[in-house]
Amino acid sequence: MHHTERTQVVSVLVENRSGTLSRVSGLFARRGFNIDSLTVGETVDRSISRMTIAVTGDEAVLEQIIKQLGKLVDVIAVRELDPATCMRREIMLVKVGADETTRPAVIEIAGIFRSRVVDVSMDTITIEATGDMEKLNGLMMLLLPYGILELARTGMVALERGAKVLSTEELPANTVSEKNE
Repeated sequence: MHHTERTQVVSVLVENRSGTLSRVSGLFARRGFNIDSLTVGETVDRSISRMTIAVTGDEAVLEQIIKQLGKLVDVIAVRELDPATCMRREIMLVKVGADETTRPAVIEIAGIFRSRVVDVSMDTITIEATGDMEKLNGLMMLLLPYGILELARTGMVALERGAKVLSTEELPANTVSEKNE
């Protein structure tokens, strides 16, 4: 049976404590999955963090990883997000070489991508851009000829559209109580 590789996004609610990140990322590493991006941040409840993990790999293997993630003591809930029904965003800061002759063109490019100029010096412009990966990659391609001096990207964050939420109610009641003891 032939398995196809594709990029997938997994949303995971975890207990906010030390060691959780390495246990979760370790599951992917042991299966030979390349993590394209991994972001972690607190939720409304400061004791719970949300991890958004973008991975490329075999679909069947990912199913196994998701099952194993659900068994980790720190994991509260886990779900693969369908690209068609979720919003994905990333923030990018990009410092570009720009003098008085090239500055207008760089500012125009930033405007086309609805990005903000956040810093200007005599020979650089720093742009802040928010959007999906394709948008940010497109902006980067147009800025390359001007000379990208520095680049920082946050990695993807994602939420499902509509009323659907990832919550503690997703695991069987006994699993939640066992984990909280």
